[in-house]
Amino acid sequence: MIPLRSNLKSMLAALITALAWAGAGSAQAARPMVVDDARIVDEGACQVETWRRFNRDSKETWALPGCNPGGNLELTLGTAELPVEDLGLRSTTGTVQMQGKTLFKTLETNGYSYGLAVGGVVRSRGAADQVPNYYAYVPFTRSMLDDRWFVHANLGVQRAGANPQDGMTYGIGTEYGINARTYLMVETYGDNHHRNSYQGGVRYWVVPNRVQIDATVGTVAGDYGGGRWFSIGMRFLTPAFLK
Repeated sequence: MIPLRSNLKSMLAALITALAWAGAGSAQAARPMVVDDARIVDEGACQVETWRRFNRDSKETWALPGCNPGGNLELTLGTAELPVEDLGLRSTTGTVQMQGKTLFKTLETNGYSYGLAVGGVVRSRGAADQVPNYYAYVPFTRSMLDDRWFVHANLGVQRAGANPQDGMTYGIGTEYGINARTYLMVETYGDNHHRNSYQGGVRYWVVPNRVQIDATVGTVAGDYGGGRWFSIGMRFLTPAFLK
């Protein structure tokens, strides 16, 4: 719960995005928000979040399955294809993401919840180049207006980069339901080494609590062109079948 020239900004934002890979039972957070919610997918159920992000000079493709096999532990294992720039040459790199998230307090209507997420990201450009990125963060969620308005906040730490660098990560976002199926969201997030990113978007439940489509636009603070992006995505939630 990660700005520079165009492609490097995209990569750093993608690392921050890794802090958002988690689920949300029958409620409405997770994709397309980067700031994570303090909720997990229902016990015995799974979800798949998939999206395409269009940066100014590159594209990213994500697929993130996650399941809750035991009640209070959501496990995510996913992959992505990300842009890289090495010695002036542009290419793509595969990414593997692993995360576990648990809750210390579950969310109730007009209440709050918090938990802990721990994970790692590995970028690969061949067997000789493995770059691990480890992180941990505390997600916090507050419900208001009878679950129509949610505020989410994250605070965490990470160790990232080819030359590992420790840092603090943070984010705050909000989502508001304009009706039973449609939610609007806005958020800001970043770390203590780079400028903040900002993002806004919308999610719509095609099939309530089962199939969602979404879209976002975002940018890096102080960037007036190169750091902008647009994303579209889908999210699928299953009934409980692992019990």
